[in-house]
Amino acid sequence: MSISRFVGCIVGSAMGDALGASFEGSLSVSSSQDIHFGGRWTDDTHMMIGMAESLIANKGFSADHMAQTFMSNWEKQPWRGYGPGPPRIFKMMKLGVPWQDAAKQLYDGTGSYGNGAAMRVAPIGILYHNDKEKLRETAIMSAEITHTHKLGKEGAAIQAYAVSLALQTETNTLKPETFLEKIIDFTKNESYKAKLKKAKHLLPIQEKREITRQLGNSIEALNSVPTAIYCFAKNHQDYTKAVSYAVSLGGDTDTIGAMTGAISGAFHGQEKLPPTWKQKLEKSEYLSDLAQKLWKLKTSFSNQNHETPKV
Repeated sequence: MSISRFVGCIVGSAMGDALGASFEGSLSVSSSQDIHFGGRWTDDTHMMIGMAESLIANKGFSADHMAQTFMSNWEKQPWRGYGPGPPRIFKMMKLGVPWQDAAKQLYDGTGSYGNGAAMRVAPIGILYHNDKEKLRETAIMSAEITHTHKLGKEGAAIQAYAVSLALQTETNTLKPETFLEKIIDFTKNESYKAKLKKAKHLLPIQEKREITRQLGNSIEALNSVPTAIYCFAKNHQDYTKAVSYAVSLGGDTDTIGAMTGAISGAFHGQEKLPPTWKQKLEKSEYLSDLAQKLWKLKTSFSNQNHETPKV
């Protein structure tokens, strides 16, 4: 467990978000040469920050505390590009509706199956990296604050596990096929299993339109979480290539970029992040500080012989 990888994950996620922010909604981006880094991130990073802040303040997971932190941060900066779901929940919370009831009311009572829970889950992936069951449980409980549909919740669990797996894998030993097989084994939903198996078979394919046709690049968790994992696995040797490739697929570029960046950053550590991007990245020092505090929280529990923080 390396503090560099904790920082790489959190800062790397924000970089991927910021890189993709300029291209969100594009059908595709013609080449990596056309991708410029602006440094301003969106709701993806804003909610990831809220998750990290809550985990640190509470010394572990509290759904009530996290829900309040999400709402408070949104109130301060509602212009971050939030999707329609979370603001509706936060507005209901302000009227006194418990977040549990508010989240269930979305989309005619089916709950959201978007990628909003997965895009922010990186802090859970690194904090609970050595306990798969606790990681799954915590990722799903964190998702339920805004995403109660099974596909939204499972997407968060899978993304958290991908981050944890990257964090624990030596950089010179990763085999993309094996990485994907471990995530397939972790997955409990058959739709995700099928999509991740497609990702494994698509590793040698170069045609990007075929990648997006089979894996997706949209806001649904099922059509973006496996895509982000694929983007990392295909380009695992280089952080910049991984996130640039993710953004070049078009669609929900900021979120797929953020999720790819979290996995790749956890794998490579902060030293492999592009320094020019870090200079431009909004609040990069604060993001780094949050990551270091998460690492200190994790090590404090390890030193007390508690393998994982409280839930």
